[in-house]
Amino acid sequence: MMDPYITHLISVGIASLQEYLALHVLLCLVPAFFLAGAIASLFSKESVLRFFGADAPKYISYTVAAVSGCLLAVCSCTVLPLFAGIFKRGAGIGPATTFLFSAPAINILAIVYTAKILGYDLGVSRAIIAILLSVFIGIMMAFIYEKKNIERKSIQTFGEEKHAHSAWLFVLLLAILVAPEILTTWTAKVIVEIPLILITVYVSFKLFTAEERKSWMSETWFLVKMITPLLLVGVFFAGIIVEIIPDEYVVEYVGGADAGSYIIASVSAALMYFSTLTEVPIISALTQLGMGEGPALSMLLAGPALSLPNMIVISRIMGMKKGMAYISLVVVIATISGYVFGTYFI
Repeated sequence: MMDPYITHLISVGIASLQEYLALHVLLCLVPAFFLAGAIASLFSKESVLRFFGADAPKYISYTVAAVSGCLLAVCSCTVLPLFAGIFKRGAGIGPATTFLFSAPAINILAIVYTAKILGYDLGVSRAIIAILLSVFIGIMMAFIYEKKNIERKSIQTFGEEKHAHSAWLFVLLLAILVAPEILTTWTAKVIVEIPLILITVYVSFKLFTAEERKSWMSETWFLVKMITPLLLVGVFFAGIIVEIIPDEYVVEYVGGADAGSYIIASVSAALMYFSTLTEVPIISALTQLGMGEGPALSMLLAGPALSLPNMIVISRIMGMKKGMAYISLVVVIATISGYVFGTYFI
């Protein structure tokens, strides 16, 4: 016979899962998956990644590296082979590590989900700070390890998308995603959302071929299969975490009252493995127990960028010294960013 306490914890996890499914799936995850699938299928990865090469000016390579996570829709698991590819093919260590940090941090799914669950202040701060810090980390890595300058050729364009109408579809899907947050009543949401969905369906059939729509649906379904099971497991255990961890422990160690809270948040996030999006329900659970918004931001910055398996792979790709330098920079920068955010912007 199962222990009553274990049974209670399972029921708490299931209740957390039910609440999550009722509140966040229809108006949050479903449109976010369609948006991420469209980005993955209708925007060219090649047209972005080629700007990491030696023939790209630094201001372009760093800029593209810092924002490409939104366009590539990569997650923490897919960024490592992409990073290995561009690094081994001759990308400078600066742009390569900028991409390595930024891409999973500004994954469109992660940013939207963070804003929906933890608030727009943390969601927007996560995106902006991740972009800025990724460039800083890249510049620091280049300063430390690039011993010679590489002559680079000027370029004129950022390349073309796979389809000329991708931007219009992106705007429509983004509107479907954001509208429920702006509108306060269900009547207004229905009045706005239904026409937006119908227009998006019309545009999809009018401007895109059957093959392109199939590719879009295929990418969307791939993301759903890859992320949803792990996300639901994360939500289940997040509910249990709220039940078993005493509030006073969370307040004491990551309550944001002193610098130690930020260090603990960054280091613990770096050592944990967060599958795509699972950091959000876990951090949401911790904030319910008393974790400050500053330490929460530190976890949001360090968590997607690092994990114990991730650190091993990074060190093998770049070498132990460079890998440890990158890991140290991420932890330190995440700690300082959370501290500044928690001290001066809350």
